[in-house]
This record gives sequence, C-alpha cells and structure tokens, in this order.
Amino acid sequence: MISVRSYSARDEAAWNGIVLQSRTGNFLHLRSYMDYHSDRFVDQSLIVLQDGRPCAVFPASLHGDTISSHGGLTYGGLLATTDMRAQSTLETFEKIASHYASAGRDKMIYKAVPHVFHRYPSEEDLYALFRMGARLQRRDISSVVEIGKAPKYSKGRKWTINKARKANLVVAPSDQLDAFHELLCEQASDRGRQVVHTLPELQLLKSRFPDQIVLYEARADGQLQAGALIFDFGSSVHTQYLGSSELGRASGALDLIISELVNNQYADRRYFSFGISTEQSGRFLNESLMAQKEGFGGRGIVHDFYEMDLK
Repeated sequence: MISVRSYSARDEAAWNGIVLQSRTGNFLHLRSYMDYHSDRFVDQSLIVLQDGRPCAVFPASLHGDTISSHGGLTYGGLLATTDMRAQSTLETFEKIASHYASAGRDKMIYKAVPHVFHRYPSEEDLYALFRMGARLQRRDISSVVEIGKAPKYSKGRKWTINKARKANLVVAPSDQLDAFHELLCEQASDRGRQVVHTLPELQLLKSRFPDQIVLYEARADGQLQAGALIFDFGSSVHTQYLGSSELGRASGALDLIISELVNNQYADRRYFSFGISTEQSGRFLNESLMAQKEGFGGRGIVHDFYEMDLK
C-alpha cells in the first residue's frame, strides 16, 4: 500500500535518512541544502510511504498552479530506496498526481536525475512518466568525463597545461570564497549575466557541507588566476562554478586546475561533471563552451525535464 503526505519540518530527520539511503539522492537533496533558499520557494515536497513506512521523498515547489521538482534544484525527481520497485513506482506517481490535483494544481514539471549521478540503477520513474502521459518539455546537454577512460587531450590542451605549469601556478584547495566569488561576478558581468548564488549563500552552504563543497584555486605569487568550486557527490564530482581572470585565461590556469582534479585529486571517482552547455531551455548550444569541455574528454549526457498534466 502506497500513500503520500506533505512534508513538514518535523519530517526533516526522516527525509534526510531516505535521501542518504536513496539510489539517486545526494547532499543537494538534504533539507539543510534545500532550505537555504526557502524564502524564495513555496515548498510542496512529499513523503512517500509504503505500508506506513517512508520509502521515498519527492522534492517539489509551487509555481503558480504548476508543481516543479524542485524549482531551486538542478534536478530532483523521486528519490527512492531499493525497496521501491517498478509496480510501486507506478502507484506512487498516481498518488503524487492525485495529491497535487486535489490541491488544485494543473501541471507538474519533473526534473529527472541524470544517470551518472545514480548510486544504483533507478529509472523506474522514467517508465512511470511514460505511462502517465508525460511529455519531454526540455532537454539540456551536459559534459561528463568518465575518469580513467577519457579520450586523450588534444595537442592544444596539452600545450596550454604545460604553459600553466611553466608559469609557476600552484593549484590548491582554499576557503577564500570571497575572492573567488568576486572573480565569478566580474566574469559574469562581462557576459551580461549574474552569478546564481550570492557570496553569503555560498559561505552558508560551505559551512554546512565543508567536505562536499570544496574550492580549488590556481595562484601565482599569491594572485588568484582561476578557481573551480566542486560539489562532491561521492562516486561523481561536479564543477558547480568555474572562473578565470583575464590573466588566468592567458596563462591557462583553469586548464591546469581541471587537469589536476581529474588526473590526481579525483582520480578514484567514476565521473567528473562539467555541467550544461545549453541555453534557452536547451534550444541553443553554446558550441565554444561545449568544445572546451570536450577538450578534456567530456562527452554528452542529457538533463531531461518532463511536463505532466494533473487534471
């Protein structure tokens, strides 16, 4: 018997316990991460119970009459333990749809967790979406390196990395988020964009997840030239932010950081993720950005968004 109920603050320990046992969840789905921007989202998350015991969670937020899973996360979806199988997943989606429809919601946007972030096979949700008549609404392409199996670097990439080494750049972890965030803001401003996280938000998240959120810098003579903010998910790691100054772009500092992370710091992991290279809801490919990531052996995986009518 499957049932669902709305999440409340008293469920935090149970929620986190399910995320840590789930096949697809990571620290992004823990309440201490999700709730850092709770003032910006109306939480509509659900706890899923099987025979009265929690077996899955569903991060979600409300946007008008639409439910998103979750508006503040890159991906979310149904985070289930190994106890949930195909038939119970179908039943779960029916209960989720009924719950939100009864509350007057019209649609649901479902952000599936890309398979490279799965700890154990878990695509029953995609089958359930198909059975429920969901439509592919958006598809972004991201770049991922399978560590130890990636294609060799191009001659140009090798040359840039060697140039950075000759410039006496030192790559090391750092807690100086303020200098890195300033660099990111300057870089974003040049492109007419804004950094998603404010400095206080990054500092808060870093304080809550000191082992999972790590900044690596490349400096020469104490001067910051480039940095990479890493989100460590265990078997995979993700570059949440990459930044380089004008001097760093000339010296190849960011290339050196990535090479050091892939070949040394995280050589024991399976995947190194660079993130998406698409804009306009996946309709536009930033070819130069994609080519830069492909130069390190990154190849494409998709981030899929599904839309499902609830009425």
